Amino acid sequence: MEAIILAGGLGTRLRSVISELPKPMAPVGGKPFLAYLLQYLGRERVDKVILATGYLHEKVKDYFQHSYLGIEIDYSREIEPLGTGGAIQKALAKVEEKKVVVLNGDTYFDVNIVDLVQKHSALQADVTLALKTLTDYDRYGNVLTQEDKIIGFASKGLRTSGTINGGIYVLQRNLFKRFQLPQKFGFEDFLMNYVNELALAAVVSDAYFIDIGVPEDYRKAQNELVLSGGDNE
Repeated sequence: MEAIILAGGLGTRLRSVISELPKPMAPVGGKPFLAYLLQYLGRERVDKVILATGYLHEKVKDYFQHSYLGIEIDYSREIEPLGTGGAIQKALAKVEEKKVVVLNGDTYFDVNIVDLVQKHSALQADVTLALKTLTDYDRYGNVLTQEDKIIGFASKGLRTSGTINGGIYVLQRNLFKRFQLPQKFGFEDFLMNYVNELALAAVVSDAYFIDIGVPEDYRKAQNELVLSGGDNE
């Protein structure tokens, strides 16, 4: 299996705790957060990863080179920020299989990827999203589902319970070809704009999830990921 990791994040909200590093390179227990994602992908039988880099690309490449933990590493570099959608669109040129797993480089969600890919194929989806069940949150938007299909997206707001986008997707390599899209766009915006034209599947999971995008959760990751060795099954 192949995967794309969006590893070009600026980490603006983490400036108080990290500096001069792309967000996925934020150190957790003495190694980059991105190393935990690659460890997870190796465990999930992914053997090739394309790192979609941008900001301080060389910091990522110098650390991971072209192989890590037996995983082949390739790079898709943005010269100018393309947004998450633009970054995926560019990286897809390096994908060989008909479908690919895509991960946000600042979230760790311990879902079963083999199961996710199998369900994606069985449902004949354009995109399958791994959704996380949460309670008492206001930091994320809500994903609206009907059985195993996604029917809409709700904006951020205080909720007692719901399902959020967990930052792991399976998508078809030719996903963007039937749309007239700019070079720069957000992937979540694309999903929201074309929700009625795409076959969007949902797989809801209670698996371990953490988003290091804010200092509080970044500090939390120092304990949880390090103590578990990155294995939160």
